[in-house]
Amino acid sequence: MYSKSGYKLFARGQRKTCRLFSGRFGVLEIYTDYRGLRHLYPHICAGLGNFDGVHLGHRRLIDQLVAYARQHQGTAVVFTFEPHPAAVLKPQTAPPLLLAPELKQQLIAGLGVDLFLAVPFTREFAALKPEEFVKEVLCGEMGVRAVFVGYNYTFGYRGAGTPDTLQALAARYGFAVKVIPPVMVEDQTVSSTLIRKLIAEGKVEEAQRYLGYYPVFAGTVVAGESRGSKMGFPTANLEVTDRILVPANGVYAVKVVVEGKAFAGVANIGTCPTFAGNASRRRRIEVFLFDFCGNLYGKRLEVSFTRRLRGERCFASAAELVEQIRRDVAAAKALAEERIE
Repeated sequence: MYSKSGYKLFARGQRKTCRLFSGRFGVLEIYTDYRGLRHLYPHICAGLGNFDGVHLGHRRLIDQLVAYARQHQGTAVVFTFEPHPAAVLKPQTAPPLLLAPELKQQLIAGLGVDLFLAVPFTREFAALKPEEFVKEVLCGEMGVRAVFVGYNYTFGYRGAGTPDTLQALAARYGFAVKVIPPVMVEDQTVSSTLIRKLIAEGKVEEAQRYLGYYPVFAGTVVAGESRGSKMGFPTANLEVTDRILVPANGVYAVKVVVEGKAFAGVANIGTCPTFAGNASRRRRIEVFLFDFCGNLYGKRLEVSFTRRLRGERCFASAAELVEQIRRDVAAAKALAEERIE
């Protein structure tokens, strides 16, 4: 049986073919319900966490999870929540996500995971005490044989559970626990918090060192005001929301994937302050692709920000803006050619 979207349906899951960042395809089984998984999958080995950004620390955990599952003829499961718990418990202060859910799935699909479990997070679920979560969910419904967590993992009501708590409960309920120590890059601990700060400041090349890939944003092209076309630089416009983090306002060299094909380009993030009436306009990403012919309206773009070329500026005239765009395009093309070589 197939859903309308073409995914093959399982008991409460989907088998989804994801286009990976490498351009290859990966298959990922996706569930939103943990109940009864022990009857469907043998010897579940679960990695627990939010995995926002799927950064190098997350990858270390997932790599070890997958290796352990293979060694013990088990099923490697990434167990996370959607939405992010902070969005439910502290919506006013919840940080923006580093990755949209579908991009998170794409990255995880390329790491050898057998099953991606994205459980809807509710206040009722948040009320579970640490032992209730272990006894009822991990053991009762999933039958876990091993659990992998990061060194700073918390779980249960008000985050009362820690890796030490988990290890004590594991001894009681009969499963293994592997705690992954911090992953260091240039004497810095890799963390989603650090990466958010770097991206918010426009430091995309530095963020790449902790992510393992350049910061990426995906969206569907919407109608713009055609100013770029009139100036000789037709742009694809993507709306920005508060839910997903995008780099600081400015101009960036980018790599864009559309329908499986990659193009170099240049992107502006901001409100186009040069033009009257735009002062209060919402932020938008405007992307100009090199060597592309065709209509992008309605298509999904994955935009990777590879270098910040300059900050957003207000120009005295449209002509002055056009001259600067030419310089931006030349700089982005030179960077793309340098990376090809």
